[in-house]
Amino acid sequence: MLSAFTNSFKIPELRQRVIFTLAMIIIVRIGAAIPCPGVNTAVLAEFFKTVVDQSSAGNVIGLFNIFSGGALENCAIFSLGIMPYISASIMMQLLTAVIPSIGKMAREEGGRQKINQYTRIFTIALCLFQGYLFAVGFEHPGRIPLLSGIEQVEATLGLKLVPDTGWTFRFICVMSLTAGTMLLMWLGEQITDKGIGNGISMVITVGIVARLPAALVQGFQKVFPTAGGEGVSPLVLVVLLAFVFAVIAGTIAITQAMRKIPVQYAKQVRGNKVYGGQTSFLPLKVNYAGVMPIIFAQSILVFPSMILGFLFPQSAWVNDLAHELNSGVTHYILYTMMILFFSYFWVATQFNPIQIADDLKKHGGFVPGVRPGQPTADFLDFTMTRLTLAGAVFLTVLAVLPMLATQTLGIPYITAQFFGGTSLLIMVGVMLDTMRQMETYLLQRHYDGFLKKGRIRGRTSMGGVGAQGQSLDDGHMIWIYIGVATLILAAVVISLLP
Repeated sequence: MLSAFTNSFKIPELRQRVIFTLAMIIIVRIGAAIPCPGVNTAVLAEFFKTVVDQSSAGNVIGLFNIFSGGALENCAIFSLGIMPYISASIMMQLLTAVIPSIGKMAREEGGRQKINQYTRIFTIALCLFQGYLFAVGFEHPGRIPLLSGIEQVEATLGLKLVPDTGWTFRFICVMSLTAGTMLLMWLGEQITDKGIGNGISMVITVGIVARLPAALVQGFQKVFPTAGGEGVSPLVLVVLLAFVFAVIAGTIAITQAMRKIPVQYAKQVRGNKVYGGQTSFLPLKVNYAGVMPIIFAQSILVFPSMILGFLFPQSAWVNDLAHELNSGVTHYILYTMMILFFSYFWVATQFNPIQIADDLKKHGGFVPGVRPGQPTADFLDFTMTRLTLAGAVFLTVLAVLPMLATQTLGIPYITAQFFGGTSLLIMVGVMLDTMRQMETYLLQRHYDGFLKKGRIRGRTSMGGVGAQGQSLDDGHMIWIYIGVATLILAAVVISLLP
């Protein structure tokens, strides 16, 4: 693997893409440290340090801070992060699948550019709305249940979060946050075009990884308290590390897991040439929806408490409702049901078995033992339904693990986020995708990939590769992924040593 990274800089095009990506990442991190005018960052930083990172009640706003790479903690111009653009993209993607006219536009020439333009306009509208909520919330923290606790921090420090309130501050804050998100969107698109990996996903991953040092520091303080407090017993520490290892390995395995449906193509004679007669497979991913169900569920759960907080400020029943929706028993029940529902909803809108069956029939392909046409569509729909259930259960368990680790073991939430949930899923998916793209360049130039004499699962043979094209079977690949997880775990253990 180390030789693969070394060989990456021997290919001029790949070297330029890697350097360009690193330069864009530096700009992203600089923007996460530039605060918006008019906000006292000391109050906000103390609030995150003493309230959010230490309590499971602040899990939603803590998750926002992780996605923004700590920008929200600094009230930086990148505080909104890239999430408004992702929300707009998801909505447009769902509208494309639901509304026939938009779906027809996407298939026309130049239609994709129009949809991208509509997505950017929708992103600006979301930024203006969310930026205004942030500005009013910073002026009056009591109106947002997620920011409860800032008043005590202000009283302790003797400082106000926003010294000069008014429409001037709101306008400057909204414009700064909107411009920051649009700049992040542009940087992500530049990484996709001129760098390596998916730019938008890379921006999110960089923000998550940027919070890893702070998570390790708080985890270290929990294991080895400095003020003579009671730390974690060695047995609990061993179990905890084994638990992290199992979660990382399971996440990698499920992310890569797929059901291969065999497809046979009939032979066709055209003149003196014979076409078809090949055997291929149709890959159906177990976790087809990816991280989308978790994002949908979190967004819907946090939205009612924020809106009611503005409509009914200083209301006791709003605070009780926000507590139940964010960390109570109701939260777990609704969270689980929503993840299960949105897993099937995403598959229903994005996976079209009828179209796949028609395409196979047009090209002379069929699934052995299944008649072409509608029976093939029914078979694919039945198979995908079973796979989606397994993926949805896995997503539900992975999403609940950080909250359970915080409430049962007392682990700071910023540290527990790396035990599972959205953060781990995004990091695993983006890193595997980036490794695939880099491996493609390496194999094209006759270099070994990240796995000597093998390729990442799902890679097909490439012309000119020669002896380097021996591919490993799925069993060996699982052990290699577990080995990668072991390296990550070893780095965490070394960082926790006194």
